[in-house]
Amino acid sequence: MSIDDHKIEIVEETASIDKERVVTGRIRVTTSSTTVNDLAEATLDGMRVEVTRERLDREITSIPETRVEGDLTIIPVVEEIVVVEKRLVLVEEIRIRKIATTEEVAVPVKLRKQTATIERLDE
Repeated sequence: MSIDDHKIEIVEETASIDKERVVTGRIRVTTSSTTVNDLAEATLDGMRVEVTRERLDREITSIPETRVEGDLTIIPVVEEIVVVEKRLVLVEEIRIRKIATTEEVAVPVKLRKQTATIERLDE
């Protein structure tokens, strides 16, 4: 047997690392609410109407229909008058015009705000 035929086994060591959680400090979080006064602002759109009466006193042969011309609604008003014969007379027209309006408003409101306070609690 030669020297190369003899083998000696050696034990090998290995290292391992484990992790463990350790508390190093604590914190406390508290919240508080406050109320502040503020203005809520908005734009209000609306509609108002303007009514005018236009006197016509014109004889007609039939009752006219209510009509719309753009933003103007025209409502005919008729009456019968007694003469020797009965005639229709267009007495007046009522004219209603739509006018868009815009109004800026500011309303006081109460709003709540929350704040958080964090404090460290050392062991």
